[in-house]
Amino acid sequence: MNLSQAIKEQAHGLGFALVGITTGEPLPHGEIFNAWLDSGRHGQMAYLATQRSRECRLNPSKLLAGCHSVLVLGMRYPKPLSPPMEPQTNQGPYGKIAAYAWGEDYHRTLPEKLKQLVGFIESQVGHPVPSRWYTDTGPLLERELAQRAGLGWIGRNTCLINPSQGSYFLLAEVLLGIELEPDEPFTYDRCGTCQRCIAACPTGCILPDRTLDASRCISYLTIELKEAIPVSLRPLLDGWVFGCDVCQQVCPWNRFALPQAGAAYGNSLVEPAPDLLSEITLAPSEFNQKYRHHPISRAKRRGYLRNVSVALGNTHLPAVVAALGTALQGDAEPLVRAHAAWALGQIGTSLARQALEDAAGSEMHLQVKLEIQSALRED
Repeated sequence: MNLSQAIKEQAHGLGFALVGITTGEPLPHGEIFNAWLDSGRHGQMAYLATQRSRECRLNPSKLLAGCHSVLVLGMRYPKPLSPPMEPQTNQGPYGKIAAYAWGEDYHRTLPEKLKQLVGFIESQVGHPVPSRWYTDTGPLLERELAQRAGLGWIGRNTCLINPSQGSYFLLAEVLLGIELEPDEPFTYDRCGTCQRCIAACPTGCILPDRTLDASRCISYLTIELKEAIPVSLRPLLDGWVFGCDVCQQVCPWNRFALPQAGAAYGNSLVEPAPDLLSEITLAPSEFNQKYRHHPISRAKRRGYLRNVSVALGNTHLPAVVAALGTALQGDAEPLVRAHAAWALGQIGTSLARQALEDAAGSEMHLQVKLEIQSALRED
């Protein structure tokens, strides 16, 4: 067994379902990435557009001098439930969390596996090996590297799709200063004429050229965006409070996806469909405790409760007015109060209007005051 084969077997043993090897040569489609940035499709993710980011994403050797090989790995995460997501109790209403975020933060669970893999490689070659590893943590074009390593093709929804296992994968990369036998790139586009993901996207963020307008993507809006969600997009979020799975759920190739997560994915920490009335009441200490080791912590409490407020407004249920009124009057974060005001305006009952009027007299923050005034006008 040669070294490349031994590494792949070890990676599979560590729980990675997909393993491929490519070279450290520069990536050929840099003009597409740069054009996407220049068009502003990355929203407020300014870190993507720095000169260092642009250079490193196109050339792994900028991250590891003498990078000869890149090991690309895929860790399977749970296949999401078919919409609508079925709650486990008779309470509610419920929100929706993207399936990759049902367990521990992969930034915590996967690096240890990558470290073990590098240790195995060094034991095989008998000396230290220059290396760096990433899992959505460094300036790499992960999906293009994965395609070049033979793991699948980049679909219309911009996800990496493996023909036998679908697209529910977390990607990771190990840059190595040794030469390994590379795999053949995956050169086929198997999306064909299918456009289900484009048709199903709630916000229309999937563009015809296989890129996204990230500023309209629900995952961006609920995670990366740190400010107010644009008013025109709020109704389109439906119940999503962290991420979105819609474009993958409708993909025909995911009929091959297995329901279980990979061994190194981590323990399940949250309900896929959280009770929104409970979530909107989370105090800072409760949020920190509940989501301390969870991807939701990336949104921070103010961002997450902003999303929960929007999801509550999208229920149009009178039963949620009291909880939203409490958030509007008592939450310390203006971002949460502002979106609670919008949500009350969406419900539009006399009690919702009363809650808005009660808050209008005491609210001092300009953004919140404007949201209250707008909600009262709509009502």
